[in-house]
Amino acid sequence: MREPVLVPRLQPFTSTIFAEMTALAVRHEAVNLGQGFPDTDGPAGMLDAAKNALFGGANQYPPGPGRPELRAAIARHRLRYGIEYDRDTEILVTAGATEAIAASLIALTQAGDEVIVIEPYYDSYAAAVAMAGAERRVVGLVERDGRFALDIEGLRAAVTGRTRAILINSPHNPTGTVFTRAELEAVAALCVEHDLIAITDEVYEHLVFDDAEHLPLATFPGMRDRTVSISSAGKTFNCTGWKIGWVCASPELVAAVKAAKQFITFVSGGPFQPAVAHALDHELPWAEDLRTSLQGKRDRLAAGLAEAGFAVRPTAGTYFVCVDVRPLGFDDAAELAWELPERVGVAAVPVKVFTDHPDEWKHLLRFAFCKRNEVIDEAVTRLRKLR
Repeated sequence: MREPVLVPRLQPFTSTIFAEMTALAVRHEAVNLGQGFPDTDGPAGMLDAAKNALFGGANQYPPGPGRPELRAAIARHRLRYGIEYDRDTEILVTAGATEAIAASLIALTQAGDEVIVIEPYYDSYAAAVAMAGAERRVVGLVERDGRFALDIEGLRAAVTGRTRAILINSPHNPTGTVFTRAELEAVAALCVEHDLIAITDEVYEHLVFDDAEHLPLATFPGMRDRTVSISSAGKTFNCTGWKIGWVCASPELVAAVKAAKQFITFVSGGPFQPAVAHALDHELPWAEDLRTSLQGKRDRLAAGLAEAGFAVRPTAGTYFVCVDVRPLGFDDAAELAWELPERVGVAAVPVKVFTDHPDEWKHLLRFAFCKRNEVIDEAVTRLRKLR
């Protein structure tokens, strides 16, 4: 039998740091703060709705665009930002945000097109651009005024005659930054000027802290009909394993994404879709409590990491806090990350694996704080041994 041949453009993405780090964490019984999924369940009302749907006959293929009650709930949810979408023509339910991003890139870009990606980036972005046959042009965040900021001049310089789309993630994984109104205004102006499509990953939209505010790019002038807004239930309602995401966009853009999506998963999550509809309509107060709780966990972990000797970077949203490992005498966070599970029994992820320019980011390590307080405290106790 012939050995399978990997598509060359996908070879860099055939394994992930998460799988390898998880295996290492299990081997050494480490506290895993590397992966961004919570260790508690979502709201009871949502879980009951899923159970009722599961035993109520919702176990066959749902409609291709998604169940109508979920699409209606998504439309109502987007109204909170002052933007209206038609549930029948402008909303598509997907197998999580990851599929939504991949289907959007496959549908809306082609060989020869360029897609601007902000670095560091969630690992699936590079693979999805490659699967679409497009080329990525990376623009790095810059540390400015105590935060990771968009490099607006860098974005302008990255646009060429081949640029088709820009992929924006805010709140941002892995840095935890939340883009400001001024930054998003500049992105919107750039998209309008150069007739670009914006694909926005907004999965952490409800998980913003302190005075930060999530501002959907689609709400900015000229962006309503050129933005593919993507979100999901996983981070908002602690149900990452359900993989229920969605696309909101103009009818033309949604139709294109649906054409690609139907040959990837076709449909998914039949009994979970009514439960997510319930959650969007009735469980946002629970999500607000989650946000408050996560803000406290962020502070708890950040304080512990500082006590352990790391230089902690500020985070305004998401599940993650980044730290500089150099104060502890390390030059490369990846080397420390591989040592941590065996050395002190904690797993984390080096930020440079999310980049095209690893040397510029090699000093940063990412920890997840979406864990129970006792798990965070145990991790901090172990990390103090590094000093």
